[in-house]
Amino acid sequence: MNAAVRLICVFLACLQVARAEVSAYDQIAFSNVGFAGTYTPVKKFSNIDADDCSCEVGDPQWFSGTNAPVSSYLSVHFRGPLKLHQFAYYDSPSFDVSSSASSSDFTRRAYYNASAQVGENVTFLTAAGDSSKCLGKALTYAGSDGTSKASSATLLQDNNYISSDEEFIIFSNVSCPKSGVGKGCGYYRQGIPAYYGFGGVTKMFLFDFEMPRETQSNSSSIEFYDLPAIWLLNDHIPRTAQYPTNPNCSCWASGCGEFDIFEAMNGTERDHFYSTFHTFQGIEYLGTGIQSYGYIPRDTRNAMRGGAIFDSTGNVITFLSNATKFDSSLSYNDIHSILSAIPSNETYSSKLMSISATAPSTTSKSSGFSLTTSANGLWYYLFTAVTALAQVFVI
Repeated sequence: MNAAVRLICVFLACLQVARAEVSAYDQIAFSNVGFAGTYTPVKKFSNIDADDCSCEVGDPQWFSGTNAPVSSYLSVHFRGPLKLHQFAYYDSPSFDVSSSASSSDFTRRAYYNASAQVGENVTFLTAAGDSSKCLGKALTYAGSDGTSKASSATLLQDNNYISSDEEFIIFSNVSCPKSGVGKGCGYYRQGIPAYYGFGGVTKMFLFDFEMPRETQSNSSSIEFYDLPAIWLLNDHIPRTAQYPTNPNCSCWASGCGEFDIFEAMNGTERDHFYSTFHTFQGIEYLGTGIQSYGYIPRDTRNAMRGGAIFDSTGNVITFLSNATKFDSSLSYNDIHSILSAIPSNETYSSKLMSISATAPSTTSKSSGFSLTTSANGLWYYLFTAVTALAQVFVI
């Protein structure tokens, strides 16, 4: 999304939260996640260095089933202030967070450890490449600091702190086939290092990280001052354009999938992590999404451990727990122990907050939104934002 658009969406999301009684939790759960719908993939770029750039979209792509559309391959995104100690990705043939009888183990498929300088099936990329008026900066290999450009895949160094607005991304080390609609990674920008993200219906992402208070002074050049975040995107999005000026230049606007795991929303909420699905499941406004009404507190002084679990029955849980482990295999009992551990400071509720994400009809051929023109994306989002804002005040 365009940066201005993201700010509008954050504002609307915060208004949504303000309408409910906001409380602190150590776990946040979404249930009934996954629905049938479509999104429009990018087919071709044109005039990407011009103000009137255009991007042609392909035929609508269907998705359906548990956790869809975020059951697809996902890239893992980080925004500062942040320091990453460990990252792990797991999958499982079957896992139910409420039932040990139908749960298999989670197997670790990717791992990064900063202090040990271990990297297994991970590729660090960042937006430090060629820039265009339409698409913004292209992806490159990230240097050891996470934000500079490298000539080849480089492991993030131990001292990898990034400041406000700085971002890096983790993909797998599995290279994409040739660019093109209908191919494994879809159509993507020429010249970028192209890799798959992390796929599967039943999966888990774990993090050991710090999000300390920003120390540099605020200024108008910083769009997300002291607003760290960890989130997941359909991996087609960063390979085309994460923040395009034209919404057709990314499948994001048509609902291919985003899930925010830990996101500080604005200055007054900077110590609150919210979780949000930016899909069209049961809603009309993608920017607002389906957001948790409660939050997980941000610890600005100590390292935090936690992540997100996508189980086989449509339950998605985000959590922080000091008991989080990064073993090569984690059983149902391991996961249960992690989720049931009360944080050591015991300053907030251990109650599990649940949100039901009602799915639209599976017979519909639309995910609630269609873009068939190359109209400027900002105007579309502004229109959507104003409409959503009107609904808020009416309610």
